Amino acid sequence: MQKLAIPEPVSGGLLLSYKCTSRCRHCLYACSPRWKADWLSVADAEAILTQLAPKLRGNCAGYGGVGVNQGLHFTGGEPFLNFDLLLEVTAIAHRLGIPSTFVETNGYWCTDDHSAREKLIRLKEAGLEGILISANPFVVEQVPFARTRRAARISAEFFPGNVMVYQQFFYQQFRQMGLEGTLALEEYLQRADCGLRYAELLPGGRVSYALGHLFRKYPAQHFFSASCRHELIRDWHIHVDNYGNYIPGYCAGLSLGDARDLDALCQGINLDELPVLRALLTSLAELYRLGREFGYEEGDGYVSKCHLCIDIRRHLVQVGEFKELKPRQFYEHLED
Repeated sequence: MQKLAIPEPVSGGLLLSYKCTSRCRHCLYACSPRWKADWLSVADAEAILTQLAPKLRGNCAGYGGVGVNQGLHFTGGEPFLNFDLLLEVTAIAHRLGIPSTFVETNGYWCTDDHSAREKLIRLKEAGLEGILISANPFVVEQVPFARTRRAARISAEFFPGNVMVYQQFFYQQFRQMGLEGTLALEEYLQRADCGLRYAELLPGGRVSYALGHLFRKYPAQHFFSASCRHELIRDWHIHVDNYGNYIPGYCAGLSLGDARDLDALCQGINLDELPVLRALLTSLAELYRLGREFGYEEGDGYVSKCHLCIDIRRHLVQVGEFKELKPRQFYEHLED
């Protein structure tokens, strides 16, 4: 039996749902309004956070702030779509002593000062320590920038020093434009010229399909010598979704197992039952070979090894039963 040792995580994110108010072209997790919400249950949140707590406490001891690769963040999808659940998981994390907790949001809910303050007061009282507000040319296609500015301004009242606007470059650029409403990506590119060069476009998820025309493409063989071992066994910034899937790094749609039994998972997983993971630990050539066995045909080029990987996985999930390819709905929403 081949086993893969999973290191204990030192930071991570908890997805409350894949459902979102937006369907951003760069979304790593292929979130959109079309997803069935399937909100994380409180019981599952309790089980997951109870096991994460001692691991995250040890790593963030004495840190005292929030950071994108520190502690724990609540995300999605859009966590403010279920504000009561967001409050509850925040309170659980606080009770368990998990440090450096923050929520990631697109700010759609900041329609007026009064209601925004009410929500942030309640989150602060529940134990939340910070907030990350998304600002980029993809979010602003669907969320009026006035709401983003309001989210940043009012959040600073409750979380001084612990408000992250990601990315600041675009936030300041939109302010200089005098933007208040939404802005289509095509118009942004006309007005900002080379602005997208500053965007962090992770090549998994929806990027390769919605924005693939912006990148140079290569044949599959170009990536055959690469493996994904580093990404699969890294301990920093893992994710757990609302179905309990333990997602390594930024490898959306790929599960190492059930995070509700995290302690057992960290003792090692049986690779004999996980052929996709076994292939990825070796090389992209092995994954391609597996795909070919199940009828995969090479496309017209790939922007990265992640694009090749996800394209093969999208085929495999349609033709076979691979329990590491979860949730299946992720693959259905890549081209929403």
